[in-house]
Amino acid sequence: MSPIEYSIDTGGAELAADGSRPGDLDQLRPLPRISIHAFCESEAIQRLMERCGQDRRMAKVSLRITGGSIAAAANMFASVSTPNLIILETATEPRSLLAELAPLAEVCDPTTKVVIIGRHNDIALYRELIRNGISEYMVAPVAMADLLTAVTAIFVDPEAEPVGRNLAFIGAKGGCGSSVIAHNCAWGISNLFSTETILADLDLPYGTANINFDQDPPQGIAEAVSAPDRLDEVFLDRLLTKCSEHLSLLAAPSMLDRAYDFEAGAFQPILEILQRSAPVSVLDVPHGWSDWTRSVLGEADEVVITAAPDLASLRNTKNLLDALKKLRPNDRAPHLVLNQVGMPKRPEIAPNEFCESLEVEAAAIIPFDAVLFGNAANSGRMIAEIDRKSPAAETFSQLAHLLTGRTAIKKARKGGLGKVLAKLGRR
Repeated sequence: MSPIEYSIDTGGAELAADGSRPGDLDQLRPLPRISIHAFCESEAIQRLMERCGQDRRMAKVSLRITGGSIAAAANMFASVSTPNLIILETATEPRSLLAELAPLAEVCDPTTKVVIIGRHNDIALYRELIRNGISEYMVAPVAMADLLTAVTAIFVDPEAEPVGRNLAFIGAKGGCGSSVIAHNCAWGISNLFSTETILADLDLPYGTANINFDQDPPQGIAEAVSAPDRLDEVFLDRLLTKCSEHLSLLAAPSMLDRAYDFEAGAFQPILEILQRSAPVSVLDVPHGWSDWTRSVLGEADEVVITAAPDLASLRNTKNLLDALKKLRPNDRAPHLVLNQVGMPKRPEIAPNEFCESLEVEAAAIIPFDAVLFGNAANSGRMIAEIDRKSPAAETFSQLAHLLTGRTAIKKARKGGLGKVLAKLGRR
C-alpha cells in the first residue's frame, strides 16, 4: 500500500485585481435583506461594485449601480425613496464636499446610510463627515474586502451570535467516497475540537449517513425541506439525531417512495438555520448537477471535491472547478481530496499527474484500504473509532484542522501538512 501523502490546496490564494485575497472575506457575515444604490464616477469603482454584487455574502442584497455623481444621486432621490445604503464615489475637493452633499441630505430618508469613496486622505475631512452623519469615508483605491467590511459594520449587529460555517462535500462522480470523507470529517471536527457540529445528509433518496453512524431516525431533512415556514431552532432540534457528544445528524429518509425534485432555493432556509444552530455544519451533497446543488455549493463557506484517480473524475473535477470559480469568484478554490488511490489491479492516473492537469494541489491523498473502510462501514463506526493510528484516521484529522482553520495538534507524518499548517497558525 502506498504511504499516505498530504498537501495543502493553495488555489484561490492569489491577489485579486483590487489587492484583496479570498481569505480576507472568510470572517464576514452575510448581509441582511437591504437595498444598496451605488453611484460611480470611474470604471474601477463600477467594476468593484459589480464584483461585490456577485459575492455570496450579498445574496440577499438588492444592488443597483449607476454611473453618476453626488448631484445625480440628489436629482434621482428627489422623486423616489432612498435605499438603505447609498455608496457615492467622488473626486470633489475636501473644502467643497459638504456643500455638494447638502442637496442629497435634504432628500434622504433619516434611516438611509451613506458611504463615500473619495480621493483625498484627509483626517479632518473624515471627522467632519462622520460628525455630519456619513457612515464611512474610504479613500480610493478600495479593496472589495474593505468595502464589504464597512457595509457589514453598518448593518450587522456586532453583538449578535457568530454565524456558523457550512462545509460542503461533493464527489466528482458517484462511488468515489465523498460521503465517507464528509462523515469522517464531521466526526473528526466534533471529536477533536469539542465543537458542536451538524451533519446534514442532502442525498434524500440514497443518503448513507444514517447507516454509517448506525442510526435509524424517524425524522430528518425531508421534514425540514418540506416545511420551510415551520423551520426554526426548536423545530430543527426535534429533527436532529445525536451521534456523539458534539455531533448531530440531520438524516436523509433514504427511501424511494416519492420523487425528490427541488427548486434552486429549496435548501436555503435549512442552510441559514444550520448557521445559527452550530459553529460547523457539514453538508453531504449528492453527486449531481441541478439548480439546488449549484445553489448549495455557491453558498457554502468551503467546498471539498472528492475524486478517484481516473479519467472520468479528472474531467468532472475540472468541470466542477471551472463552474465553482464562476459561482464563487471571491472565495477560496475548492479543496481536492484524491480517494481510493492504489487500488490493486486498477489502472489509474498518478496523483501528481492528476493534480498537474488541474493545476491544483490535493489537500489529501487517501490510499485504498478495503479492510479498514469496509469494517467501519459494516459496523456503523468512523475510521478513527476502528483504528485511530491508521494513516486514513490521520488524514481525516488533518482535514478537520485544515477546514476549520486550526493548526495541527501534532506533527503530521513525513510529507504531511504539519509545516504548512504551522505557517498558517503563525500568520
